[in-house]
Amino acid sequence: MASIPKKVKERIESALKQYQLILQSAKDRDVNETDTVTIVKDILSDMYGYNKYTEVTSEFCIRGTYCDLAIKVGEAVRLLIEVKAVGVELKDNHIRQATDYAANHGLEWVGLTNGMVWKVFRMHFGQPVSSEIVLDVDLLQCSHKSNEDIEKLFLLAKEARMEDALHEYHEQ
Repeated sequence: MASIPKKVKERIESALKQYQLILQSAKDRDVNETDTVTIVKDILSDMYGYNKYTEVTSEFCIRGTYCDLAIKVGEAVRLLIEVKAVGVELKDNHIRQATDYAANHGLEWVGLTNGMVWKVFRMHFGQPVSSEIVLDVDLLQCSHKSNEDIEKLFLLAKEARMEDALHEYHEQ
């Protein structure tokens, strides 16, 4: 994997420590999906480096249904993210919902998160359309001191998307 720029690594480490506390508190309070989406947007901005006003779109319409978040690079949607409430365990029906959004939009990458657990799937547009999990990371289990954890988190960073680090990671 490409080396992580020092500034980006420091941003991820710092935000990870901050959001572990926020997510644990949100889980303890059993916050709802809407409040979880707010936390996820902040994580996308503070940890992953996206501009939450221009690069993260809420309630992205796909064939009359709405995916919680879409990450745009330029005008192109690069990643859809379906969000569940922080206390909800991510299950197969949630994965199916997220991958259906990606399939219906013709998008290669889709994420599913409850804020704590982040899963990223790569879509395969054969017959039938299928998906495979490429990344599965629990922010509460990550350590800001672990290079391996920071490298996994970097895969979702804006700087990594520009380099298509997910493709590289998937190929490994």
